[in-house]
Amino acid sequence: MALRNSRLPLPRHPADWTRERIDKLDRQEVEQLRMNAAGLGEEGVVALCDEALLSRPKSARGAASIRNPKAKRLISRGKAFEARGVHLQDQRTSWGGVRKSDGAVVMTLWSDAVVSREGRCAYLLWAPNVQGSRPWSDTPSGQERLRHCQLVMDGAAAEGLLVFGERLDGHIPEEKARSVHGVDPETVVHFKVEKLGEEYWAVWGKSAH
Repeated sequence: MALRNSRLPLPRHPADWTRERIDKLDRQEVEQLRMNAAGLGEEGVVALCDEALLSRPKSARGAASIRNPKAKRLISRGKAFEARGVHLQDQRTSWGGVRKSDGAVVMTLWSDAVVSREGRCAYLLWAPNVQGSRPWSDTPSGQERLRHCQLVMDGAAAEGLLVFGERLDGHIPEEKARSVHGVDPETVVHFKVEKLGEEYWAVWGKSAH
């Protein structure tokens, strides 16, 4: 399996991607490997990348996000959705909703999980729960996120609100976080949803298509 958009020397077969080999990559390289593995349907490699990412300490980018000057103006997730005209199905667990006025899907995105390179931003919205790697995907809120992704794939407009906080090791932010500082009400991203293998990714920026 070749890793697209990378100068790394790579093994030719997916089975050559061991946890030990992945641990030698930096975070950005692991995220890129994961994205490409998902696009090729290599779920074993995806699971190994998830394990490697979850075991790493919080990135410097995450700490910078928490110290963002806009933190003084962060608001709750519920109020952020209300400001966009969206009523959440569950105020505690929903990470998105549909605006009745125009059918647009509005989702909250964990700021530290946004991958950015060469003008293109990407965010993993939903992935299947492979061998217990993402149990959140099978929960009611995870299934709600999947339906929202499918609505956007079918033509609905999509907006993203950035959530700031601290991750909890061993969990994806949508499932459980160490702390949630709030949502930046001044930033709204307009994105498309791409399906790579069985995963759904939000993409935006000059290179998104």
